[in-house]
Amino acid sequence: MSPARRCSRTACGRPAVMTLTYVYADQTAVLGPLATYAEPHAYDLCEAHSERLSAPRGWEVLRLAQPAPPGPSNDDLLALADAVREAGRPQQPRRVAPDQETGRETGRKGHLRVLTTDH
Repeated sequence: MSPARRCSRTACGRPAVMTLTYVYADQTAVLGPLATYAEPHAYDLCEAHSERLSAPRGWEVLRLAQPAPPGPSNDDLLALADAVREAGRPQQPRRVAPDQETGRETGRKGHLRVLTTDH
């Protein structure tokens, strides 16, 4: 679905999802997935108008299957599983080595420490 392209039907502002083209030599209307680019002799239709499409008497309507949206790849699923596992691991509190501390602890509230510097 393209947010920039709207249904070609008059007074319809819904997003276009299908493209309609005509093959006049074969008396065929072809309704397929939304074209990559807007063409001057093609009509972009919203879902509602593409479902209700009818052709002139004696014409055939050829409806091409809408491609399935790409799902997550195996790499995406593995990365997601690794992230969930990592988030579920208990975190060990980080200890600062005594020589790296820049102040003296004067108070504590939960996991927070109040430090003062002796300068």
